[in-house]
Amino acid sequence: MAGVVVIGAGQAGASLVARLGAQGHEGPITLIGDEPVPPYQRPPLSKKYLLGEMALERLFLRPEAAYAEAGVDLRTGTQATAIDRAAREVVMGAERLGYDTLVLATGSRPRRLPASIGGDLGGVHVVRTLADVDAMAPGVVPGARVLIVGGGYIGLEAAAVAASRGMQVTLVEMAERILQRVAAPETSDYFRALHARHGVDIREGVGLERLTGEAGQVRGARLSDGSEIAVDMVIVGVGIVPDTALAEDAGLAIDNGIAVDAQGRTSDPAIWAAGDCASFPYGDGRLRLESVPNAIDMAECVADSIMGKGRDYVPKPWFWSDQYDVKLQIAGLGTGHDRIVTRGAGDAVSFWYFAGDRLLAVDAMNDPRAYMVGKRLIESGKTADPARIADPAADLKALLG
Repeated sequence: MAGVVVIGAGQAGASLVARLGAQGHEGPITLIGDEPVPPYQRPPLSKKYLLGEMALERLFLRPEAAYAEAGVDLRTGTQATAIDRAAREVVMGAERLGYDTLVLATGSRPRRLPASIGGDLGGVHVVRTLADVDAMAPGVVPGARVLIVGGGYIGLEAAAVAASRGMQVTLVEMAERILQRVAAPETSDYFRALHARHGVDIREGVGLERLTGEAGQVRGARLSDGSEIAVDMVIVGVGIVPDTALAEDAGLAIDNGIAVDAQGRTSDPAIWAAGDCASFPYGDGRLRLESVPNAIDMAECVADSIMGKGRDYVPKPWFWSDQYDVKLQIAGLGTGHDRIVTRGAGDAVSFWYFAGDRLLAVDAMNDPRAYMVGKRLIESGKTADPARIADPAADLKALLG
C-alpha cells in the first residue's frame, strides 16, 4: 500500500501527519524533509535560540521517536528531486517512493542578494532555517557592526535581537517607510521610534547598492544615497517566495504559489498542498498566507479532506512579532482600508483598520485585550463603532455583545 506521502517537514507537514493520526488514518504515512533534524518551530530561531535562551531540543515540535511511535516514517536529510505523476511516485535521487495521496508542504525560501552585488560574500546571511541561524550565531557579538537589509518584520526582528546583544545596527529599507507593504503608517511610526530608542540607525528610502569585501568576507556596504558604511555582518530580510519548484516541474497549476481549490487540492486530484507554498480561493481572487497559524490550520483542513471529511478552508489570519519588550499581535488583513482608528498611547496602543464602516484588522502592541476583541469581531463578521474604540474609557469587551 503506497499511502500518504508528505514532502516538506516544516510546520505544515508536521501538523498534517499529526492530524491524519488523530483522525485514525490507516496505512503508511511518510514525511520527507531535506533538513537533517525533525520538524521544528521557526519563530524562536532568530530570537530565543539565537540568544542562547532555548536549547535545540526545545525547538522540535515532537521528539523524533514520536513519529515512529505514531506510525510515521520520518525521513530527514532527504531531498525530493521530482514527482512522477503518471507513476504516482516521488523521486529521491536513485530511490522512488510510491504514493496514493501526495501532499506538498514545501513552504517558502528566502530571497537572497545576487552575487553580482556581493551576496555571495562570507558573513552575508538570511534567516530561515536552523542552519542559517547556526551560521550567523558566532558573529552576533557585542560591538560588531551589522547591516540589516529590509524593513519588514523579519528585518526588524533581526535588528531587535542584534541591538539587544550590543551590536551596532544599521537597517536600510528601499521603500519610503519600514513595514510599508504590510502595515499602516501608524504602525511603522511606532516601530521606528521603538528601534530608535534602542540605538538602531534606520534609513528609509535607501537601498543597498553593493557589498564590498576582503578575502571573501564582507567588510563594507555602499548604499543608494552614496553613503558607505563598514560592516562585519549582513542579514538579509527582503521577503520570501513560495517553494514551487517541484510542483512546477511536475506541471501543476501555479498562481502565486501552488494553486489549490477550496479544500487544498491541486490541479492533480491525487496531490494536495498546504502552508506557505499554497494559494487558495479568497473573495474574488486568490490568497497566500505566510504564517505559522495558516500552516497549521490549512494542513489540518487538508488532512480532514484526505480522510473524507472535506471542508473548505476558511482562513482566520493572525500574526505576531516580538521585538525587545513589545509583543505585536495582528488580527485580520488590512488590505483596502481607508482609515485607521487609534486606541491607547505610549507602549500599549492598537491601530484598527476600517474600510468604510467595516472592521478589517487590528495591530495591537502590548495590548492583548484589543487584539482578542478585534480578532473575535473580525472572525464573526462584526464591526464596531470607531468612536467607542477610540474612547479610552470605553469597555472593549462590551463591543462583543
